[in-house]
Amino acid sequence: MVRIFIAVLSILLLSLIVTCNSEEDRQADFVFVNRGDVFTLDPGRMSWLTDMQAAYCLYEGLVRWNPKDFSIEEAAAESISLSENQTTYLFKLRTDARWSNGAPVTAYDFKYAWMRLLTPDTASDYSGFLFSIKGARAFWDWRSDKLEAQEFVTLHDIQAKFDEVVAIHAIDEHLFEVTLEQPVPYFLDQIALAVCSPVYRPAVEGWQLDDSRWERVIRDGWHTIPIPEPNTMKWLSIDEETGRLKYKYYWARPETLVCNGPFKLEEWRYKRDMRFTRNPHYHSPEKSSLDSIQAITMEDPNTAVFAFEAGEVDWLNGVNVDYQSDMLAERAEGTRDNIHAFPTFGTDFFSFNCRETLNSGEPNPFHDPAVRRAFVYATNRDAIVQHATRLNEPVVTAFVPPHSIKGYAPVEGLNYNPQRAKEEMASAGWMDRDGDGIVENKDGVPFPPIDLLYTTNTNRYKWISLLLRDQWRNTLGVQTQLRGTDNKLFSRDLRSGNFMVARGRWYGDYGDPSTFLDIFHSENGNNDRGFSNPDIDAKLVQASVELDPVKRFELLREIEIQLFNEEVPMLVVCQLLQLYMYEPDQVSGLTSHPRLVQQLWRVKSSSDQSGDTSRQQ
Repeated sequence: MVRIFIAVLSILLLSLIVTCNSEEDRQADFVFVNRGDVFTLDPGRMSWLTDMQAAYCLYEGLVRWNPKDFSIEEAAAESISLSENQTTYLFKLRTDARWSNGAPVTAYDFKYAWMRLLTPDTASDYSGFLFSIKGARAFWDWRSDKLEAQEFVTLHDIQAKFDEVVAIHAIDEHLFEVTLEQPVPYFLDQIALAVCSPVYRPAVEGWQLDDSRWERVIRDGWHTIPIPEPNTMKWLSIDEETGRLKYKYYWARPETLVCNGPFKLEEWRYKRDMRFTRNPHYHSPEKSSLDSIQAITMEDPNTAVFAFEAGEVDWLNGVNVDYQSDMLAERAEGTRDNIHAFPTFGTDFFSFNCRETLNSGEPNPFHDPAVRRAFVYATNRDAIVQHATRLNEPVVTAFVPPHSIKGYAPVEGLNYNPQRAKEEMASAGWMDRDGDGIVENKDGVPFPPIDLLYTTNTNRYKWISLLLRDQWRNTLGVQTQLRGTDNKLFSRDLRSGNFMVARGRWYGDYGDPSTFLDIFHSENGNNDRGFSNPDIDAKLVQASVELDPVKRFELLREIEIQLFNEEVPMLVVCQLLQLYMYEPDQVSGLTSHPRLVQQLWRVKSSSDQSGDTSRQQ
């Protein structure tokens, strides 16, 4: 009966979608579903997979991953040389690379984009990616000090300081040189991430030039003319009181976005869809068989599945319906071949807010590691994957997915142990003092109700949160209040620390344990937990400069053991599975590699091959 109701509801919702996407809307060669809308198309500010998936269509970095084995291949760079001491990279850029407005792609574009990443004003989550570059941290600290002092610094002075301190050099239009503090074996793997893509400075800052100067910029590059003053720019200004660079991000819209990837942004209708078409200036048009790609936003997972089964879309990049386990059972029985599941380079978890006080100003009980350990001990992960997610994902007790990185041994964290959970709570001063089943502190004040934050775009986290509430109440005698929000509000509350416990998931960005463990550094942009431990910070820094790969992995493993046996800033639950839906005889070119990076310009679909624009099969 429930399935019938869901199907009827899905039909009604799909009818609305089809009505909105009327006959006047052109069908794309390849259509897929985004579970939530893209947050930003500014590479420097990206942190979500949905954003980065769009970025790999729009932008081309120096290098990219081969999706079959995730080896590095040249992209905007046609060749790469490395110095004998393995610290200086020289990238020779393609001479035929162009922006979507016809302007040349030059080394100055990469230098500018990386300067933005290393400027605190941009508020990038991935600034730390470039701290391995000589002088990068010193520049970051210099700019941070100026901002803290609210000292007004001109754009020219910021550029001059960057040129003086940071070993990032545009030797000429097509030679880009980067020198690291010490060898980093995964540096190329890091800069293949979308956040290291180039951006077009005149568009980002909103330059307003006369026709003759625009002609020169398009012909020879923006670096050939003086940089305009901020008071003449549309999208950039300097706050006179704080000295902070203030960006307006209107440039990242269809009418103003300038990109250098295989596709350009033709249309973006917020919470409806996004359409990409071929970039006419891309240097290698033969790399893609598609002329157009459309991303449709469908937050309701049942509607998305029904749209796929109705032939309206070619690919679901996440299947989150309550009956996913039934669909997987059908595949195992041989009655369904369009659902695909595989383990990923990712971990599902719930973050503890580790700050000393909550946003309300009240003391935060989760600031105490003993309380955090108690909640981990009180969690039965097997019950979660069997009864909440019903996918039987591999349960994990530490953060780095087991056996995902060659040479790195899995770490064992804290397992389910109700008795140890009660002992840890008691050691933190919380116990049932009057026999009513509720724990109190020494003054008789009950443990505060737990604000558990989760997203509502899928029922997965609702069911997990409900089970966690029951497990924690039964074992620890605490009350939990569930707070479901959409992705935008969730992201805002997570970043501001407006939670006690919050759902999370993390996918590694590159093939090294540090892509997981670095987020526990107190200054990391993805440290949403507010976790801070000077010893962990020091060990992470020590690991970053250790040149012996065996010793380095040993040190990183020691860090993970300490994090998930003593500090436990998060409750890890399971290794994530990825579920896709596509017809294997109609769609090819999607990778099943655990790294989860889809370069959609590589996709081939039956509709673009046959010329049939109908989605009905």
